[in-house]
Amino acid sequence: MTKTTSVQNTVTVSANALAEAASAATKGKGLPPVHLWNPPFCGDLDMRIARDGTWFYEGTPIGRPAMVRLFSTILKREGDRFFLVTPVEKVGITVEDAPFVAVDFRADGAGEGQTLTFTTNVGDEVTAGPYNPLRVIRDAESGEPSPYVMVRAGLEALIDRKSFYRLVELGTEAEHEGRDWFGLWSGGEFFPVIPAADLPS
Repeated sequence: MTKTTSVQNTVTVSANALAEAASAATKGKGLPPVHLWNPPFCGDLDMRIARDGTWFYEGTPIGRPAMVRLFSTILKREGDRFFLVTPVEKVGITVEDAPFVAVDFRADGAGEGQTLTFTTNVGDEVTAGPYNPLRVIRDAESGEPSPYVMVRAGLEALIDRKSFYRLVELGTEAEHEGRDWFGLWSGGEFFPVIPAADLPS
């Protein structure tokens, strides 16, 4: 059996095992309980999630959205590594940045009562708040921001550029840890984006 055939078999078994386990554990509702699954590690899979959210298998984009969604529901993070898990196996994959991309959002309310609910490229919805924080990393050299929202269990979504531009329009200044920041309110929390002193004049 070649290495390629072995890897393909691993993917097929994972998908079939997920369908059966998810159906039995959740009766078709919600996400599979991956936090309860601790199967043996079966090796690394030639699967990669690019920074733009595209999933690749053996260098080729996975063209079936339903399959991408299926894999996304069994994704698990442990430390800095990412795995696809089922009740019986665990395989490592490569994630270039965040495993998901937030492709849209809606804002409800205003000011401190505002909520921001994001939709990811795989169909998840998450409202930013204490358990799903927003964070922004700025490149040390260019100052270019990379904004993220926590989706679940250490799995973040990179907020796409068009959504971030819309978010900036909703931003306001508030005190955070003794300094004035420009940031966003959601779910009763203030999330800092950039020090107010660094805003363009």
